[in-house]
Amino acid sequence: MDIVLKLRELRKMRKLTQREVSRLTGISEKTISSLETGSRIDGLKIRQLRKLLAVYGVNERQFFGRELESVLDFWAVTQRDKAVVHLAEEMEQLPLSIQRSLFEKFQLLVDTAYDVHAMEPHPSSTHPAAASDWQMLTSRN
Repeated sequence: MDIVLKLRELRKMRKLTQREVSRLTGISEKTISSLETGSRIDGLKIRQLRKLLAVYGVNERQFFGRELESVLDFWAVTQRDKAVVHLAEEMEQLPLSIQRSLFEKFQLLVDTAYDVHAMEPHPSSTHPAAASDWQMLTSRN
């Protein structure tokens, strides 16, 4: 995991905005944004890194060690899982006809991604409605 990703994920894991980090460290919000996108990472000064790490509650040894990468990887997967669960809960609130329509469209997107990237179709992509919709779409071309 690179420095850019670690800085961004640490901030997110601590539930801080770039503005809050700026206020706590005295580093401009623009600089923090540039560091997190990688556009100015080559200009990162040691004192800036130390200020950021202090706010994130991580020392230099932890930041450059493997253990933090494992923690951040686990956190990112957990956040993605929470987002998926939230989306599923939101979809359950919709009328069944809309749920079916959204599922079919999503299945088409997944099937298209497999085709575009020349991947073998996923075994679960055998939804009959999705297949017929896909044939209908591709037959027009």
